[in-house]
Amino acid sequence: MKTNQEYKNAALERLRGNWAPAVIATIIYLLVALVITGGQQIPRFINADTGLILWFGGASLVFAVFVVQPLEVGYSNAVKLMYERRDYEVTRNMTDIALKDYIHKVAGMFLMGLKVLLWSCLLIIPGIVMSFAYAMTPYILEEHPEISPWDASTRSREMMKGHKFDLFYLYLSFIGWFFLAILTAGIGFLWLEPYVSASVAGFYNDLKAAQGEEAVTE
Repeated sequence: MKTNQEYKNAALERLRGNWAPAVIATIIYLLVALVITGGQQIPRFINADTGLILWFGGASLVFAVFVVQPLEVGYSNAVKLMYERRDYEVTRNMTDIALKDYIHKVAGMFLMGLKVLLWSCLLIIPGIVMSFAYAMTPYILEEHPEISPWDASTRSREMMKGHKFDLFYLYLSFIGWFFLAILTAGIGFLWLEPYVSASVAGFYNDLKAAQGEEAVTE
């Protein structure tokens, strides 16, 4: 596994000169997430992929399950394509990925969120820990449609054994940028979100390589 700075440098290298398509996709993703759920489905950097938030009700819950969560899968994997293959059609890839094997992704993200919620019912800390354990689920749902929705989050948990703190530490390394984004009335998150997501994509690739799976890099 690389250092946090190496992941961040690689992410910046992919984004350099190509921020616009990443930012446009981020605007669409965050608008959908924030507007539909009334601000309760917040960016990856803040919620660390906690998945489905079940305590907002009615229409917001339905839209979160059937719109926001598959779009999160699409966004995460579109940024990964940008990181791996320098494919800068981020918005198109985001929507295409979200719609491909749609029910599989809806079910997988729902079950991931449900698992985190059940762990959180025990104590807050176990819920936070397990949110990192299940954080690779969006990538697994896209890369392995043959895996059942339940097993996708289970596979993420297995992959993250011994690496949950590594991912936490990677997120923590962005804390200064997080506060700067707040000072810009949230506008800075449009740049921070793809920066973080590209860094996590690199982390996922290394995690696969460390466990004998092929990682794509160009």
